[in-house]
Amino acid sequence: MLALIRHGQTDWNFAGRLQGRTDIPLNAVGRAQARAAASAFSGGMWQAVVSSPLGRARETAEILADALALPLGGTYDELLEQEYGEGEGETLTDLAVRWPDRAIPGKEPDHEVGPRGLRGLERITRDHGGAPVLAVAHGALIRYTLSSISGHDPRHFPRLDNLSSSHVRFEDAAWRVHSVGGIDFAEVALDLEARAAQDERAA
Repeated sequence: MLALIRHGQTDWNFAGRLQGRTDIPLNAVGRAQARAAASAFSGGMWQAVVSSPLGRARETAEILADALALPLGGTYDELLEQEYGEGEGETLTDLAVRWPDRAIPGKEPDHEVGPRGLRGLERITRDHGGAPVLAVAHGALIRYTLSSISGHDPRHFPRLDNLSSSHVRFEDAAWRVHSVGGIDFAEVALDLEARAAQDERAA
């Protein structure tokens, strides 16, 4: 079992700016979010905390590891956020005006993000002998990774709040999604399928 956790808040999160690979640190709210969230992972199940190399994810992982008295494991490039090229630092409103088709120069192709995340899950599992691990990463990376596992359109997944966690497990020779942002996947899947049907009707 792995828990994919979105990092704590940054100033760019608060301002609604696209971060991507830009290394924006946690703000005071983000650090408080990480400390407050630690209790949700207590109980002795989790064995280590790993993260993306970006500072906002690494500091979140450090706070969780310290609060839970867990080993702080390595960083995984596979968990980096999607690269947004020239779009990084722009607000969502400005993005929609400048690139309404989301064809942002320098952006990592959408179809590459989920498979990269899956490679990260596999490497974390190998490195930790299959033990349950907390993995701190980024919103788009997590959504695309979950999409690659479940087969649903990543655009239909709900927005993930800071410090929300999504659980995946390797079972029956495949990864399975158990929860998305703390909500049981069976419930989330109903909404994903409804959104897909709505898109089909609109097409």
